[in-house]
Amino acid sequence: MWRDGVARDLGERDFNVSGTASDADTAVRMATTLRPDVVLMDLNLGDTSGVEATRNITSRHEDTRVLVLSASGEHADVLEAVKAGASGYLLKSASANDLVDAVHKTAEGDAVFTPGLAGLVLGEYRRMAGDAATAPTAPRLSERETDVLRQVAKGRTAKQIASRLYISHRTVENHIQSTLRKLQLHNRADLVRYAIEHGIDDPE
Repeated sequence: MWRDGVARDLGERDFNVSGTASDADTAVRMATTLRPDVVLMDLNLGDTSGVEATRNITSRHEDTRVLVLSASGEHADVLEAVKAGASGYLLKSASANDLVDAVHKTAEGDAVFTPGLAGLVLGEYRRMAGDAATAPTAPRLSERETDVLRQVAKGRTAKQIASRLYISHRTVENHIQSTLRKLQLHNRADLVRYAIEHGIDDPE
């Protein structure tokens, strides 16, 4: 009932809902066949978890982004989903408008988290990563590129970053593209995972 309700809500807001699945294996098969821009993924999907389904989808189809929509706000669940390749994590308690906004942002390549979760994820990875970000093999980013990367890791859009750093929207986009090239990554979701894994967090 909940799955059908979400599909109906998105359909009524002009999204093309290409299909729904009741278990992880079916979701992976449908993603392979339909190649959607965004997959909304639950975590509790029976024998195969939503985390494993996320890993399968993102490893096979880099153009398909996964947004986890879960009842669980447990730290471990969020961490596992992000490590598996999820672009964002939204709680089921989110409003319909928040969901619509999150799907749009995910499709555009932004990382989306329910408020508070991004900070938790970054903090945990900072403790786990230690000084990995300063390892000699890490690509060298400029101070401004690092500033922008911190903001991207918080799930902020280019417009929001420009406002916070007092630079133009175009400059933010240039820094993002430069960082992607240096790190040999594909999109902003990859940047979020890089920042998390290397302990590059927003000091706020």
